[in-house]
Amino acid sequence: MAQDINSPDYTIGVIGTGTMGRGIAQISVVGGYKVKMFDAQEGAAAKAEEFIHRMVNRAAEKGQITEGEAEAANGRLVIVNSLSEMGDCSLVIEAIVENLDVKRAVFSELEGIVAEDAILASNTSSLSVTQIAAGCEKPERVAGYHYFNPVPLLKVVEVVDGQMTAPWVADKLDAIARKCGHEPVRTQDTPGFLVNHAGRGLYTEGVRILAEGIAEPHQVDDVLREGGAGFRMGPFELMDTTGLDVSGVVMESIYEQFYQEQRFKPQAFIRNRMAAGLYGRKVGQGFYTYESNKKIAPEEAAVLSDLPDSVWVGPEGHDAAKILADYLQDYVEVETGAKPSAKAICMVGPMGRDATMTAVDLGIEAERTVAVDTLFGLDGRRTMMTTSVTDEGVRDLAHGVLAADGGKVTVIHDSPGFIAQRVIATIVNISSEIAQMRIATPEDINKAVMLGLAYPQGPLEFGDTLGAVKIHAILTAMHDFYGDPRYRPSPWLTRRARLGISLMTPEA
Repeated sequence: MAQDINSPDYTIGVIGTGTMGRGIAQISVVGGYKVKMFDAQEGAAAKAEEFIHRMVNRAAEKGQITEGEAEAANGRLVIVNSLSEMGDCSLVIEAIVENLDVKRAVFSELEGIVAEDAILASNTSSLSVTQIAAGCEKPERVAGYHYFNPVPLLKVVEVVDGQMTAPWVADKLDAIARKCGHEPVRTQDTPGFLVNHAGRGLYTEGVRILAEGIAEPHQVDDVLREGGAGFRMGPFELMDTTGLDVSGVVMESIYEQFYQEQRFKPQAFIRNRMAAGLYGRKVGQGFYTYESNKKIAPEEAAVLSDLPDSVWVGPEGHDAAKILADYLQDYVEVETGAKPSAKAICMVGPMGRDATMTAVDLGIEAERTVAVDTLFGLDGRRTMMTTSVTDEGVRDLAHGVLAADGGKVTVIHDSPGFIAQRVIATIVNISSEIAQMRIATPEDINKAVMLGLAYPQGPLEFGDTLGAVKIHAILTAMHDFYGDPRYRPSPWLTRRARLGISLMTPEA
């Protein structure tokens, strides 16, 4: 009978002592567990042991744990020379190469060593837990246990149920994670599990914007960092940080594993950039250029000092018109009403629509029209887009007045949904579909994304903050314009928008 997880003798086996394995072993010994560590590569386990002791002692020096606790934690770590010494482990976690056959072989060997009720867990990030378990005699005791790098700092772990995983297995893994100071999130065995699945929207919509010629990489990143959404990094900064050789492969893999679901569709230029070796920071060239590992950001576009005589905002009674008028009234004459005067430039604030079609539908001249994104108000960086025929002089005057208070303005080409609207709506929609498919609970979706990806809000929380009705309207308008199923609203989002309830509301 496997030991109780709170027993001082409960023993965890860790196979593979690379970055992930040593991180898992470190939090486990600090969490009070005995750990047996094995690596097939000669000397690797000893190096990992030295590293773990150093990290544990450093935690004591910083006052995060006492010296006595550090000494006890270090004493719980043991190196073993073969898998056969894992016999008394109640849980074995493998963190070895991402190869299905290799993982199956290791688990098959372990089944003849550990007790019948010992748990076998895989730290895989990309392979199917079900397929790994299919090579075992007792697949019900196999689960995914996906930590993130660096393990001691990213306090989240995905507890992944394969098709055959017994409920008690995930429950124990959940409790062990908490004892080790991590927040577990429960997810079904699907491509990307939970964090990488929910994080697709930021990447795929970012690259779609670039592919469509709407904006440059730095413009997309600037808007998502400074325009009210509050992301720590935009998609192109993130891809340069992780390396396009990694993130590009993940994009293509998840798209194919979901049988080419259009919501996850990458763009062709990504493969070309990978072929060219434009991986990002680690090679000095990606979507940005790097010198001495420092990003060289393009200069801010110049702003002309001239202001328009008058600005018409519309349509009358629209929330965006009020937001624009409240800002503009300190600098120019503001016009409202059905039509602009002959001297006015025109500003509109569509949701999910582009500037050109908005001007056409309102019956105003596209040549003197610009659109401004008001999704997050105008307190941060502002996004302005032109119609297909906006006069350059009108564009410059509009840019000038939007920057009159010293605020930064990003000027982009015409796009249904600007930048922030389409990215945020895509993120919310994908997470709504995760909830709809019962892959994870709404609470775990939010928790996983905030802890695993450092988003300013969980995706469903984002949707509630901005309003499910507004997110649904943005997606519907984009779907109508493009006719692309990538923008079709999830049933989960549609129903909650119609009912006027939170996206966190579970099914009855």
